Amino acid sequence: MKDSKIYLENYESISQEVKYLTKSLIRLKILAILYEKPLAMKDLNEGTGLSYSSISSNMHFLELRGHVYRYKNKYHLSNSTKLKIEEIIELGSIIKLLNEFFNILDKHLVDMIPNQSVAELYLLGKANLIESDGIDVYKMYNYIEEVLTNANEVKCILPFYHENFNDKLNDLVDNRKRVEAVVPEVVIEIFEEKSKIKRLFTFTGEHNFLLIITDEVMILGLFKDDGYFDQNRLLTSKNEDSIKWAENLFKNFKKENK
Repeated sequence: MKDSKIYLENYESISQEVKYLTKSLIRLKILAILYEKPLAMKDLNEGTGLSYSSISSNMHFLELRGHVYRYKNKYHLSNSTKLKIEEIIELGSIIKLLNEFFNILDKHLVDMIPNQSVAELYLLGKANLIESDGIDVYKMYNYIEEVLTNANEVKCILPFYHENFNDKLNDLVDNRKRVEAVVPEVVIEIFEEKSKIKRLFTFTGEHNFLLIITDEVMILGLFKDDGYFDQNRLLTSKNEDSIKWAENLFKNFKKENK
């Protein structure tokens, strides 16, 4: 959670220009509607519901700062301002995400997640947090086994050896499915003895995170700050952006642990 907070603090101070753009609701209304397409003054008036005087005075300062320009009687956003608005939208997505998935980030170990992947958390915006109901203590493990059973290819970071997971991965290897795994050095001997995975890599340290990526789904599991794996919560998604985030995390983690 610490890395996420630091990232947000840095993100919120991106520039004085972003602060200027977000300080006024009138400016935000104008920028939001111009972000969609260039408009004439009359269209701005109708689209925002603002008075001509409010639009005119704010537009004057936006023009002076180079955020908008007039061309053929229409107001256009500058390219740099479009990028700033995208940063604002992205920040809003991250804040929403962190609020939504607070249970999986708070009091969990996230230090092992590469900074670049923390910076791309917004890609998980459509992921789902699934939690055990307190009755079936193996609900999360059963879910992972089901995902592995239906996979055509798998990339995974396994922070511990789990016999059922290993059996599922061996079945995939037997069926000539592509499987790649990164495991802790402290348990590599167990994997070398019992796993059929040829693309097997190691990392140093413990208590990082569990990551499983198949051709259809991604799964992220974290350790609690007491050092125990949280078997009651998983973040999972079939969304393309979420799988992209997981793929980048896998790549970044491998790169950092070469």
